[in-house]
Amino acid sequence: MKTVMATGTFDIIHPGHIFFLEEAKKLGGKNAKLVVVLARDSTVRAKKRIPIISEKQRLEVVKMLKPVDEAHLGSETDMFEIVHKIDPDIIAIGPDQDFNIKELEKELRKRGLKCEVKRIKKYKKAPLDSTCKIIKKIKNMKFDDKTFKNC
Repeated sequence: MKTVMATGTFDIIHPGHIFFLEEAKKLGGKNAKLVVVLARDSTVRAKKRIPIISEKQRLEVVKMLKPVDEAHLGSETDMFEIVHKIDPDIIAIGPDQDFNIKELEKELRKRGLKCEVKRIKKYKKAPLDSTCKIIKKIKNMKFDDKTFKNC
């Protein structure tokens, strides 16, 4: 059984996230184990934006997703720390994740990690296929006072 590791923020879950996780798990073949590593709130703030959903809640939701066998929070100081702990056979990189595969593989080897790095090239296209697009849509909507009455 191969272990595949996938990483991401998984802030507002949308079909693109599920598609990525399903494709990542397929990389390991039949009976693969998918382990997902979520970016910490501090990492999201430093690299993207203020997270909408807290890391604890994002972790809880990702653990419930059908393709996911395990989920963990990443390190706030060394992204390779969790890779050592999980020791995956394959690391799946999403089509929109900004990683140089060759540089990542070089760093993994330098740290004694022998996993393959594979990029998922397919992307689930939809009108709201990113957290950023969802946030923008909500931000631009006009709600009346009754909308949030029972919220």
